Amino acid sequence: MTDLQHPGAPRATVERPGPGAGSTLPPEPSRGRRVRPDESPARRLGPGFLAKLAMMAVVDAFGVYVVWSAWVAEAWVILGAMLAMLAVANWVYFSRRTVPLKYVLPGLIFLFTFQIFTIAYTGWVAFTNYGDGHNSTKDDAITALLAQNERRVEDSPSLPLTVVTDGDELGFAVVRPDGTTAAGSADTALAPVDATVDEGRITAVDGWEVLDRQEILERQGEVTTLRVPASEDPNDGSVRTQDARTGYLFTPALVYDEVADTMTDTTTGAVYAPNDEGQFEAADGSTLQVGWRVFIGFDNFTTAFSDSRYAGPFFQVVVWTFVFAFTSVATTFLLGMFLATAFNAPIRGRRVYRTLLILPYAIPGFVAPLLWSGLLNRSFGFVNQVLLGGAAVPWLTDPLLAKFSIIAVNLWLGFPYMFLICTGALQSLPTDVMEAAKIDGAGRLRTWRSVTLPLLLVSTTPLLISSFAFNFNNFALIYMLTGGGPRFADASVPLGHTDILITMVYAVAGLDGSAPKNFGLASALSIVIFVIIATISAIAFKRTRSLEEIN
Repeated sequence: MTDLQHPGAPRATVERPGPGAGSTLPPEPSRGRRVRPDESPARRLGPGFLAKLAMMAVVDAFGVYVVWSAWVAEAWVILGAMLAMLAVANWVYFSRRTVPLKYVLPGLIFLFTFQIFTIAYTGWVAFTNYGDGHNSTKDDAITALLAQNERRVEDSPSLPLTVVTDGDELGFAVVRPDGTTAAGSADTALAPVDATVDEGRITAVDGWEVLDRQEILERQGEVTTLRVPASEDPNDGSVRTQDARTGYLFTPALVYDEVADTMTDTTTGAVYAPNDEGQFEAADGSTLQVGWRVFIGFDNFTTAFSDSRYAGPFFQVVVWTFVFAFTSVATTFLLGMFLATAFNAPIRGRRVYRTLLILPYAIPGFVAPLLWSGLLNRSFGFVNQVLLGGAAVPWLTDPLLAKFSIIAVNLWLGFPYMFLICTGALQSLPTDVMEAAKIDGAGRLRTWRSVTLPLLLVSTTPLLISSFAFNFNNFALIYMLTGGGPRFADASVPLGHTDILITMVYAVAGLDGSAPKNFGLASALSIVIFVIIATISAIAFKRTRSLEEIN
């Protein structure tokens, strides 16, 4: 039976039928969440939770900064992605039901940011005309055209000018021909002000702060691009300066009609209308320099494969890229495997020899090509001057010798890696298989060809595929050793005989300053490289499944 107790009294035990007569059992547990004896509010808010809270506070603060910056720049894709990542991160790290995701989420975020987003953005740029003259939106292009196409007003006097600032707002203070002073900024036309004039130049302005020479040099770009309206009437022009001491009056040479969406040249009367390529074009086919980004479909891919400026060099570069990648993998693997097999036998000083062989692998991949470019220099290189007795062999300037030099240098750089992986693979081969081959009467050559090599390929083939992908995009070696040269004589783009696809992308993008920037075409070529490597890797991995039968 059950004893009734006062609510304030301690809980009594409940007598229920049990294994034995009169057995006393503890009360039945509640149906809610089971609380561990050692779990308490103080424990749940312990050092671990506080550390997690502090970490997430830092992450959220950084996320809010990125969201705000994206909002100001109107980068809505970045804003939305950051909000989604912040929401997911807070849900994962403050929920008790997402323990596995706590370990996986950082990797997923980095994968999305540096891989998926990069590939998606490159794919989008490949279908646009993004590049020099097409860097931004149409509104920005109109503003740039109106600002860049100006002419000095005839017979306009030069104005003694002083650069001033009101907080973060930059402005000009000038002395007018009648001796009066005026000041203004990009958003405020010149207006009379009280100022101190010393020897014909303003030295102090009421309500403004005069910048000294050092401050002007630090903001030189802002000063030279600043345009202060001469009056409230836009037709009166604006004041500009190039030396921060003298201002001149300029009026726009182009006038934009917002209703008709046309640009008119006030000098010639030519009318420019927007075309499908992101430019203002006149009736005679002439265009204004500054344009805007537009979607152009597959035009970049068509240009790469059909335009005579790119098609010829492109196919030569593709062939050389495949030759370079295959030859590099084959030579480094064969040499590394040979040395690994030779030093796998018990010989005196084996550890010392192995250490010496991997020394080239310890040199950074971008430093070694620079060293070799000096060693192979035609005029004062060590190879020509010392080893060849003063010969003038054009190792890096002759098309054929330059390709041979690249493969030789890459062999010197790459064989230690293959030596290491082949050594590890040889030491892990089963000894019973080798003994069985000896019992069957197989010699050393037959054992190596029929047993050792197949088993070696089982473990090294995936690494050979990754080595091929690496050499297919071995930018540092080509750029540091030859720079892609020697150049093609008949190419209108800065490409050379030793350029591979990745260095061709770099040159076409114009990042080295040798050609106009064309990010759209460079992105299209990047997509082509990605498709080639992905296809070859997929086929190679599929073929390597046949080696599993050997294993």
